[in-house]
Order: sequence, then C-alpha cells, then structure tokens
Amino acid sequence: MKPILAGHAMAALLALAPAAQAQDGTVAFRMLTPETALAAAQAALAKCRDSGWQVAVAVVDRGGITQALLRDRFAGAHTPQTAVGKAWTAASFRTETSALARLSQPGEPQSGIRHLPGVVAVGGGIPIEAQGSILGAIGVSGAPGWDSDDLCARAGIGAIRERIEF
Repeated sequence: MKPILAGHAMAALLALAPAAQAQDGTVAFRMLTPETALAAAQAALAKCRDSGWQVAVAVVDRGGITQALLRDRFAGAHTPQTAVGKAWTAASFRTETSALARLSQPGEPQSGIRHLPGVVAVGGGIPIEAQGSILGAIGVSGAPGWDSDDLCARAGIGAIRERIEF
C-alpha cells in the first residue's frame, strides 16, 4: 500500500511542477509611462529654473533606458550625457548617486565602482520608487553642486508621487 501512496504523491507533485515552473519563468514589474517620465523631468527642470539654474534632466526606466531628456537652453554641453549617466547609475545601483559617491571614494572598499563603464558617481541621481519597487530614476546635471541637483530631482519625483503610488 505504501508504494501506491508514494506513487500518487509523486504524480501529484509532477502535475503541479509545470505551474510552479511557469510562475518562476516570468516576472511582473511596473514601469513609468512616457507621460509620467516627462512630467517628472519637466517638474525638475522647472524647479531648477525657478532657482536660476540651467540644467539637463533625464529620466530612465528601471533598466536604465532613457525615457525623457530635457536640456535648458544655456545648460552646458556636458549636462545631457551627465544627467543620463546619473539616472542610469541610480537605477542600476538602486541607490542615490550622492550616497554612491561617498561609498566609492578612493580608499573605500567600493572605490572600484567609479571605474565601471557608464557610472557617474556624483550627486544628482535618485531612484524613483513606489510601493517597494524601483520604477526608474531621475538625473539632474548643471546646478551649482550635487545637493542642488538632488533638490531639483526630488522636485521631479514629488510632482509624480500621486501617479506612481497607486
């Protein structure tokens, strides 16, 4: 009798295996819409403009692909690429670039991060998170100092907070 019960148990487990494998074979996640990414970029740009700063703002999706990029008329030529790099770095490392800048100073255990391709380890890049998930990131370049870049980036995230929390 025991071998028969064991056989039935094994058959039941095998029948359930495809369902478990299907669940393990895919992943669901949320992303910003292009309209939401643009709204964040516009709000960050407006905050910097109100402060008298000419900047570039980039918003990337959770994979680091650029969704929105704005450059004010007098922002430096380097600012678009730097904004994208900050946003990509924040999304990739899932942390603010100002924190990454501190953690990767020369002599620190994570100093090698600064030498990876595409990493921009200076402040101004902030992940966009909602309900415990990274949706993307925003990067600002051109304000007078990383803390000012962060201020504008936070304004961009604040402008879309209600859209992304539900």
